[in-house]
Amino acid sequence: MDPRRVRTLKGVLPRNGPVVYWMSRDQRVHDNWALIFAQEIARKDQVPLAVVFCLVPEFLNASIRQYGFLLKGMADVERGLRRLNIAFFLLRGDPGIQVPHFLRQHDAGTLITDFDPLQLKQAWKVNVSSKAAILFQEVDAHNIVPCWIASPKIEYGAYTLRPKLKKYLYEFFSDFPILKHHSIPWPAKVPTVDWLSEVDDIGVDRSVPEITWLAPGEAAARKTLRFFLKRKLSSYAETRNDPTKDGQSNLSPYLHFGHLSAQRVMLEVLRSSGHEDSKDAFLEELIVRRELSDNFCFYQPHYNSPLCFPAWAHATLEKHRHDRRVYQYSAQDLEEARTHDDLWNAAQQEMRKRGKMHGYLRMYWAKKILEWTSTPEQAMKIAIYLNDRYELDGRDPNGYTGIAWSIGGVHDRAWNERPIFGKIRFMSYRGCRSKFNVDAYIEHVKAL
Repeated sequence: MDPRRVRTLKGVLPRNGPVVYWMSRDQRVHDNWALIFAQEIARKDQVPLAVVFCLVPEFLNASIRQYGFLLKGMADVERGLRRLNIAFFLLRGDPGIQVPHFLRQHDAGTLITDFDPLQLKQAWKVNVSSKAAILFQEVDAHNIVPCWIASPKIEYGAYTLRPKLKKYLYEFFSDFPILKHHSIPWPAKVPTVDWLSEVDDIGVDRSVPEITWLAPGEAAARKTLRFFLKRKLSSYAETRNDPTKDGQSNLSPYLHFGHLSAQRVMLEVLRSSGHEDSKDAFLEELIVRRELSDNFCFYQPHYNSPLCFPAWAHATLEKHRHDRRVYQYSAQDLEEARTHDDLWNAAQQEMRKRGKMHGYLRMYWAKKILEWTSTPEQAMKIAIYLNDRYELDGRDPNGYTGIAWSIGGVHDRAWNERPIFGKIRFMSYRGCRSKFNVDAYIEHVKAL
């Protein structure tokens, strides 16, 4: 594995003892650079290897919809690790307390974790580092080019990050080694987890139901990828922005939870034959746009507030702060899809029902929240709340960055000036009608 994929969070001399991989963002056994790296160390030192996952209740407005998907996917992880003789432990509570306690309890020698740019996750790691007196390293198992290698600073947009990714892409473009059966067992009995009870007992919001149209876990993710490659990739360039066509990959929840590696997706797409336009369009989103979101959230600590907007956007929104709103809705009106706009209502209902709104409509949806609320601050707050509460892939750099693009011009340029929006890019109902069959989409959502 390329050592540039690893960075040290606490640099003390490693000591003899089990290697522990604190799994968080990348919830899979296969194609996981963090787990591969952890096993390399454990095999070299001839010590046991364990994976721990710390279940945190009340995580950023997540409900049973997201927790159920997560826990059922983790059941796949436990089974896969058991086949490799790698111990798995489910911890519960604050990672800053529970992970150091586990390390002391089992006299661990090295701690490995996976990379996540979100502020809360970074704060957890700081807390763990302050209490764990062992070598602590982080592996970017999520991005194809490690975030800190792709760029040492926040990028202006896709056009500035794209050449940097291109420079490094093929240096990190390697297939994954296969994990080996771990020859040194965990020294004590490893309890199995009753995952059905975990789903039933976890104390989270249950007013947003679990979804049934998409199965969680690594096996389901690979099956969905195969279906996309076989049935959808060939027409992706033509159908991806039409909500009436079933053209999207449906891989975003799997990428968010780490059930599937983006690098594996890239490898399989490149191995497929033909359809170069569609492959280029899909890989632009999978690599450039997705890794741009990680870059933004890693280097911009205010990614979830208007403080992250560029200077020109701040100026134009401030100029139009007191413009008259023809329509103005409360957070509850928006959550319950009670607006005058039947297309927006349908998009909101699709998200409420399916846990996934079409990507093109996510932009329209967020921009209308800016138009129909009293301030950009309120618009940002409501959009993030709704996205994180209902979307399976909420609480993700892609979501925060997409909302910041829609409402605050992040990674965009100034456009023609108009009321409320100022120079922020505008999207209209009429414009959507020119691109796809709005009535057919609304009827489709009603039938869900």
